[in-house]
Amino acid sequence: MRKILFPTVIAAVMASTLGAFAADTNTTGTIKALDMKAMSVTLDDGTVYMLPKGFKDPGLKVGEKVTIGWKLVNKAHDADTIVMAK
Repeated sequence: MRKILFPTVIAAVMASTLGAFAADTNTTGTIKALDMKAMSVTLDDGTVYMLPKGFKDPGLKVGEKVTIGWKLVNKAHDADTIVMAK
């Protein structure tokens, strides 16, 4: 029984760890620059987030506080969601 249980537990731990790397990260900040032609948003900390294709601008403005859900893809911050922060 131990010969089967131990490898199964190790495999489960490894799978759960790998899933954590694919998870979205949320960042809250103030919009410093907004470029809809380049499909990018820059926050006050200087980080640039690339907006997804087909993104519909909900009325974002420079100086507005937002929360961005994003993933790191090829050293680029790809935004999945942008919502107005409260």
